[in-house]
Amino acid sequence: MPLVVPRKVTFLAKSEYFTSPGIKGLLKKVTFIALGQVPVDRAGGRRSEAALLTGLELLKEGACIGIYPEGTRSPDGRLYKGRTGIARMAIESGAPVVPVAMFNTAEIQPTGKVVPKVQRVEMVFGEPMYFEGDSSNVQVLREATDRIMTAIQQLSGQETVDMYASEAKNRIARGESF
Repeated sequence: MPLVVPRKVTFLAKSEYFTSPGIKGLLKKVTFIALGQVPVDRAGGRRSEAALLTGLELLKEGACIGIYPEGTRSPDGRLYKGRTGIARMAIESGAPVVPVAMFNTAEIQPTGKVVPKVQRVEMVFGEPMYFEGDSSNVQVLREATDRIMTAIQQLSGQETVDMYASEAKNRIARGESF
């Protein structure tokens, strides 16, 4: 996606990209820092606060921020519940949210694979969405996030799941069905 957007996109990237051990971990860290990406602790709440504040500062400066609202890759190609940080940033900054549906990403770089296959990623960009309200109100954040996820679903045609993808991954790891 950053290759087709006419301006630099700074992503909020999982903190593990910045803390992985060994030579591979160091290379990832250096690459993500060089690309100007912002580490985010995906545990949520106060642990994610620093990344959201950095993102808000970047938006204030006119930067373009990329966020994967599910917080992690879908374990099965379905669209999972979005995390509310995206809504908070949109409300507090006044910046628009442009929903994007991406296709073929799981085939190009399956989970656990370091080197992607050379294939075309298809993308559909939606109309900009603007949000207002009390960014400290959990219900306002959930409603805004759900609107964003609905826009992504309409662009992608994905089946939705009313559960966080991280919880689905945990259930899969425990051998539970859902």
